[in-house]
Amino acid sequence: MDAEGPPALSDLCLAQVCCSLDALCSQRADGSMCLSWAPLFPQEMVDQLLCKMATKGILNDTTIGIFRNCKELRLRRASISCCPVSAEAFLLALCPHRLQELDASWVSGGLTVANIVSGLASSPECRSSLQRLSLNGLRLGWESLEEDGGTRVGFSSLQGLRILNLANTDLTDAVLVDVCSLPQLETLDISCSAVSELTALLDCKNTLRSLIAHRLQQLDMSPARLLFVLSQLHALRHLDFSDDHITVEDSDERDGDETVRQLLEGSPQVLPSLVSLDISGRKRISEAGVRAFVEARSGLVFLGLLATGASSSDFLSSQRNLKVTGEANENQVCEALRRYRDRECFILEALAHLYNLIADTDKPRPDILKLVLRGMQSHPTSLHIHLVATTCVLSLTSRDVVEAMPVSLLSSTVTQLLYTMKTFPSHQQVQRNCLLALCSDYILQDVPFDKYLAATLVINCLSSHEDPTLQRMAVAVISILVAKLSTKEMALLSKDLFIMKQLLAIVQQKAMVGVVDATLKFALSALWNLTDEMPAAARNFIECQGLELYEEVLESYYTEPSIQQKLLGLLNNIAEVEELQADLQEEDLLEHILSLLQDSETEVGVRYFAGGILAQLASRPEAWTLGDELHSTILKQLHASIMTWTPLEREMVSYRSFHPFCHLLQACQPSGVQLWAVWAIHLVCSQNTSHYSSMLEEEGVTELLKALVAHPNTHSDIKGLSDSILRMVEQQQSR
Repeated sequence: MDAEGPPALSDLCLAQVCCSLDALCSQRADGSMCLSWAPLFPQEMVDQLLCKMATKGILNDTTIGIFRNCKELRLRRASISCCPVSAEAFLLALCPHRLQELDASWVSGGLTVANIVSGLASSPECRSSLQRLSLNGLRLGWESLEEDGGTRVGFSSLQGLRILNLANTDLTDAVLVDVCSLPQLETLDISCSAVSELTALLDCKNTLRSLIAHRLQQLDMSPARLLFVLSQLHALRHLDFSDDHITVEDSDERDGDETVRQLLEGSPQVLPSLVSLDISGRKRISEAGVRAFVEARSGLVFLGLLATGASSSDFLSSQRNLKVTGEANENQVCEALRRYRDRECFILEALAHLYNLIADTDKPRPDILKLVLRGMQSHPTSLHIHLVATTCVLSLTSRDVVEAMPVSLLSSTVTQLLYTMKTFPSHQQVQRNCLLALCSDYILQDVPFDKYLAATLVINCLSSHEDPTLQRMAVAVISILVAKLSTKEMALLSKDLFIMKQLLAIVQQKAMVGVVDATLKFALSALWNLTDEMPAAARNFIECQGLELYEEVLESYYTEPSIQQKLLGLLNNIAEVEELQADLQEEDLLEHILSLLQDSETEVGVRYFAGGILAQLASRPEAWTLGDELHSTILKQLHASIMTWTPLEREMVSYRSFHPFCHLLQACQPSGVQLWAVWAIHLVCSQNTSHYSSMLEEEGVTELLKALVAHPNTHSDIKGLSDSILRMVEQQQSR
């Protein structure tokens, strides 16, 4: 069983509610949804429903309406992160609830910090109940609120706030003063904001336990003044003063680095109770300073040193209770991937070091693969992260370890790779990395993922890049994927003329130089699979002059059975389409195919498909346009040749259905035509009885075979094979 285990029943139920919202709801006059009826939900389940709607991408001004004036749905911990929710919808749907937590990070739809704070402050319950508020990535927007006639309401009105996230906002020094007046403020995140002065923190020095101040580029304080402010934060236990190490150094950043140096090397009386310190990305950090700081603070459990050059000290390795982010070993790098999920600069740094550590791994590491995927998912538009991450995925899903990975994790991995291919279509190395990872028989055959999407993306990749290695991988993947698509998906794909042109262009390119390589073989296999019971694809093949090309290649590669078999397999697909049979009735072509059928030195696989083409064409004498003598010779040689064939033990061909065989089994058909069809059915049934026996029953083929056996004019050779097939079906059904 997959190590991930089955999904929780509650999760499945919530997902079903999300899928069925239209059926469960009516609409208000303003267009918002309202539940027609609902049981009294357990409170935690209501929070989970809102979160599920957000993660599924269906939470918006319309759907959030189900939480308006609904006594059965009472929210406490609300997450609308990254959802398109307007100020009006937020005010109506969420503010009436007695919220304890709200995550409105990166909300789109025009919702601002001012809208949220004033909306929450309008609820007497939220003023006292709200403890955690995340506004990461939003604009303050108090000006626009005042212009609309609103009253400016500050953070200080939310007296119950303990945890506040204002990272990536246009936070000003004046607003920070208001924030620091909160009487119970314990955790504050002002990372990547516009603050220049931190003196306001002194107003909450007795309550503030955690300060996250990553990458404050506009900070304008001397090292001495900054260190003084930090030293007065008596309750502080967690300090993050890390920086983006890629940023070009200016004087302010050098001041920040100097502050960190003085903190490490200064008096142990400064922040003596710290349990975690993150200074990743800071320069001028010495191993001696790090050691002195750690030794003076026995309670320290985390130290962030990524991209500082100070994480390789033997002293740190000896601290068993201390977790470190850095680049010295696998533990440090993985810790960085866990902690810095939202920080592109650090994720990129960690992934680069991870690749060096796992390049030669020979053990399955699902734990690390999860971390890599999480980094990709957190930065969906970062080319640099996806470039490095896909190289890591390659190492972690190599042929030696992939089968030991949980299937659900591999499914998530492929889904992420497809997203990467779609996001960066023109970057050759990214496409190449993704294709290399997909080029796994185990992944393509046994791992569930959207194979139709994969096929379209790989075909687009094929058209955009001329690199030979990339082309070879692309056609290899396509040749397998098209055989895995449903009939509906194949029908959609087969209508695309562009796909046919791309694959035929590769065949022509290889044939012109007489090359027999994997790329040619995969392209021929892809074309063969693409036209299997797909008349639209067969017509595209004719329209793109594929028949003329195949005639040339068939004569050029007369000593290559593997190539001939793929060529004839596709022509067999064309011959099954009644309205295209006239295109195949060229005397030179059929004479050549007949010669292959008759040649006892030719492999059975080649002769088999040659026989299939001739049987289909000869089965409709009313549409035959060539001479009667050729028609008679074909029928005679079909029977004689087939009786010399020895069935192959390996699987030579598979069929989506037996529909193309039905008219060949009619009693009115010549024995050569009937014999080829019966021999073909016997071949695949003997190799995979369980798969084909039900198909024979459902499609009425068993009745046709019984009719052949009972008919007095049926040749004994055909009766014998038909009896054998019917016995196989009976035995399978009795099991």
